[in-house]
Amino acid sequence: MSEDTPTNFTPPRWRAWVVLGLFAVFGVSLVVRAVDLQIYDEAFLTHQGDMRHIRTLEIPANRGAIVDRNGRPLALSAPTESVWAVPGAVLDAPEKIAPLAQSLGMDPASLEKRLTRYKSRQFLYLKRQLSPFDAHQVMALDTPGVFLQREYKRYYPAGEAAAQLVGLTNIDGKGQSGVELARNAYLEGEPGERKVIKDGRGRAVDDLDEYKMPKPGQDLKLTIDSRLQYLAYRNIKQAVVEHKAKDGVVVMLDPRTGGILAMASYPSFNPNDRSSIKPAGMRMRAATDVMEPGSTAKPIVLSGALDNGLYDTNSIIHTKGWFQVGRLTIKDELNYGDEDFAKILKKSSNVGAAHVGLAMGPKKVWQDFRNFGFGETTGSGFPGERFGVLKDFYTWDRVETATASYGYGFAVTPLQLARAYSAIASQGKLRSLRLILGQGANMHPPAQQAISPETAKTMRRLLEGVVAPDGTASRAAIAGYSVAGKTGTARKISNDGYHLDQHRALFVGMAPADNPRVVTLVVVDAPTRGSYYGGTVASPVFADIMASAMRILHVPPDEPKMLTAATYHPNRGG
Repeated sequence: MSEDTPTNFTPPRWRAWVVLGLFAVFGVSLVVRAVDLQIYDEAFLTHQGDMRHIRTLEIPANRGAIVDRNGRPLALSAPTESVWAVPGAVLDAPEKIAPLAQSLGMDPASLEKRLTRYKSRQFLYLKRQLSPFDAHQVMALDTPGVFLQREYKRYYPAGEAAAQLVGLTNIDGKGQSGVELARNAYLEGEPGERKVIKDGRGRAVDDLDEYKMPKPGQDLKLTIDSRLQYLAYRNIKQAVVEHKAKDGVVVMLDPRTGGILAMASYPSFNPNDRSSIKPAGMRMRAATDVMEPGSTAKPIVLSGALDNGLYDTNSIIHTKGWFQVGRLTIKDELNYGDEDFAKILKKSSNVGAAHVGLAMGPKKVWQDFRNFGFGETTGSGFPGERFGVLKDFYTWDRVETATASYGYGFAVTPLQLARAYSAIASQGKLRSLRLILGQGANMHPPAQQAISPETAKTMRRLLEGVVAPDGTASRAAIAGYSVAGKTGTARKISNDGYHLDQHRALFVGMAPADNPRVVTLVVVDAPTRGSYYGGTVASPVFADIMASAMRILHVPPDEPKMLTAATYHPNRGG
């Protein structure tokens, strides 16, 4: 220690007063803040407390029903109960975990592990959409922290027959496919709310006055007739199985309105059994798949040639069974000799159709396809509907013009092809297709005149010859009714070119021919058992469907001469 440092140092008295003053100021600040919070900011403290105890519970809205044109249900919502829990409260009563797991059909160890994992949560679903009886059994256990929440489960009365068309929802009631997806906002409604006070275990102990009623979704009426939908699905399923085909499609339209009466695709799935869902069964092929139409395109080209005045029904085209166009040799099954339009259609002559198309030129052939709606959607509003494939005519050479004339080199959806034939059936008017009726319907543009009414009438008469005993579609005939239609047998194409042993069998027709009430398209993709021609595979399916449809729709017969089995002559359809 330095000699200069004093041995008895005494701090100044002012330091003590400063410390005491600081303590006094701190104490006064605490008192002032406490008074401020308790008296002036009471509302703030109350709000903070409420945030820890007041909860807003959602009240689900009932989803609107989907019904067919006659009011028959296609999709309904039934009330169910979902079990949820406050995990911490359940874990505080370990003796309840095993019986709770048993009532829920769960493993006790797995349930405990799940509760532990989400212990910090105040809400955890244990089981969704139980029946009221099963939910009552769960609540009878009186497990702390376990509650019920009202929900709705979607049920589909038409099952697999209309599965891709109607679509389905997820477990939260949101549309995932089909009409359920396309019109989800219209169907789902608005959920309500109720505010409650909850205790520490998450139990609602008191209701507050704040309450918002749920707004149920609106019902949706479709143009579909469920009787025809089932009929179409049953027959296309049978055809696919019988011929060991890859898949099949049926489209039925009302040509007077553009309404879709049925739209069925196989394979399908059961929307009431989610375990049956596979990707191949989810696709509505009528709207999402494209195909080369083959010989079913010939009436479109010939209609355009008649409407443009380039030919008339008495015009003769000289053929010899084959036709060389550049590098391409076009052949018919037989040498049909001189052909008029009736013979081109009846025998499904590629050579004759190619001569007509080349005489018209690429621009006119392309324009006819556009006039009949190829290369654009049908207006159905179905989600995922394709435009098809129709390249601009200025890229066509003579080969492409010739092949397009008998249905190759471009692609359409089944809906587009059925719509095109509906124009022939309805005085040449091309209408947007309709899937929804009433308030939920989309706006549709006015019908466009694809061809003149006179040409449409002439084409229906010519197409009746296709269904005659010596035509390619004799098996499409219906006892008591006149039928007009066209077969198609299109080779399938892949990246390696056209397959010699894979085909698509088609038939598109209408009845009664003079005043068609229904247009029906049948597609059977890649049949491998027996025949693969449109006349022998697709035409009989059309006849079975339409014979029943005429009775269901009470369409009076227009042919006094009743056809018999002896009338039918199986032919290799075009």
